[in-house]
Amino acid sequence: MSDSVFDDYFGDNEEKKQEVFSEGDEEALNPNTRVPVCLCLDISSSMSGAPIDELNKGVQEFYKAINDDDDAKDSAEVCIVTFNSSTQVLEPFSSIKGNFTPPTLYASGMTAMGAGVELALNELEKRKAYYKSNGIDYYQPFMVLMTDGEPTDYINQATQKTCDLEAQKKLTILPIGIGGANMQILGQFSQLRQPMKLHGLDFKAFFQWLSKSVSVVSSSTAGNAVNLPNPSGWGSVVP
Repeated sequence: MSDSVFDDYFGDNEEKKQEVFSEGDEEALNPNTRVPVCLCLDISSSMSGAPIDELNKGVQEFYKAINDDDDAKDSAEVCIVTFNSSTQVLEPFSSIKGNFTPPTLYASGMTAMGAGVELALNELEKRKAYYKSNGIDYYQPFMVLMTDGEPTDYINQATQKTCDLEAQKKLTILPIGIGGANMQILGQFSQLRQPMKLHGLDFKAFFQWLSKSVSVVSSSTAGNAVNLPNPSGWGSVVP
């Protein structure tokens, strides 16, 4: 229901509008094909200080850039999963339209990367099931995996799942290494993409690139191959 039709139907009855036009209705009325993006972020103790500060700034930049993009803000839905000694869904999947304040990340603990990736995959599967049950079209999901170290848990099951989904064209995974990250281990999460090493702590440049990538996807035709922007401005492949 368009704004004009909505106004014609309810007139000046603002109370009735609020009663009927709930958040769920707003999602259902949004005709845009969704772009689900899951940020799976390492917040272990080695990320303390400048790394976690810059990561927080980068995520804030991502939220702002999505909101500033007319295509992406109505299509992008973001989830934030964190991992240290445990895992957490810090921000469940939702539109971030009008939301310029992501949750703040704090560093502590170890690096349960395998469990973090599995939780992120579970959240993506639940979101896809929601789309299907509500007749909402969606593009291939993104998962961003960022770490500055190596896992302190087993990752075999997680790497098998990400590679299988990638091979079935059901997932675009972006493994990103920070500082002294074990790039060989990160490489196990994808058979199609080499892991990228972030230039210093330039999270801002990465998340600007990610927002542009979401914009490119959201303005494309579902089912068509999409070339993402060149990542050379924020990272590089480590031989």
